[in-house]
Amino acid sequence: MRVSLLYHTPDPEKVVYVAARLCYSRLPIRDIEEEANYKSPKDLIRRLKKSGHLSVFEHASFTFALEGISRVTTHQLVRHRIASYSQRSQRYVDESTFSYVVPPEIERMPEAKKLFEEFMERARQLYSKFLELGIDKEDARYILPQAVETKIIVTMNARELLHFFSWRCCRRAQWEIREVAKRMLSQAKRVAPILFEDAGPPCLRGPCPEGEFSCGKQEEVKEEFAAL
Repeated sequence: MRVSLLYHTPDPEKVVYVAARLCYSRLPIRDIEEEANYKSPKDLIRRLKKSGHLSVFEHASFTFALEGISRVTTHQLVRHRIASYSQRSQRYVDESTFSYVVPPEIERMPEAKKLFEEFMERARQLYSKFLELGIDKEDARYILPQAVETKIIVTMNARELLHFFSWRCCRRAQWEIREVAKRMLSQAKRVAPILFEDAGPPCLRGPCPEGEFSCGKQEEVKEEFAAL
């Protein structure tokens, strides 16, 4: 798995500061921008979070490249609708030599891993045979397993990222997308530490909302995300 922050709004926290100050100030935008050059956005951004005034967070965007992840994970990822996605196409790209993701639970069991790898090799052979028979890639792909690796570029604004991290950093999230979310959060924090200082599962900010389904390990989760 490789997660890279490709691009982001220059000085994203300054952008959020200017947008928020504009809502409550009579000053011209240029004056507010000049003010932002010497004033820390920390207190204002924290007040915005507390009050739920998050629309101004949408002015800061972040573009990530995700590689070496499975189609299982991208099917979950694209359910987050307020985002833009560009994914490698199985309709046009030859997948004869595809790589695949092995779930940890299968990796730990030699017998299961052997069966898994045999199945993947059979799928690879069958896919290649279909192409030899003249079947188009767009139809041959129907036999490709969901474990096949893919690449995708995703762009989200800061508000949607906070929502994404709340859901996908939780221990109840599926293991692969949780790892993707954690790596995205770690990189987002480097360029916007105030925006994302308390980002992650809801239990970092208060009681777990999962009720009887809670993992019951709030302190462990806090330690985990403090290390990001």
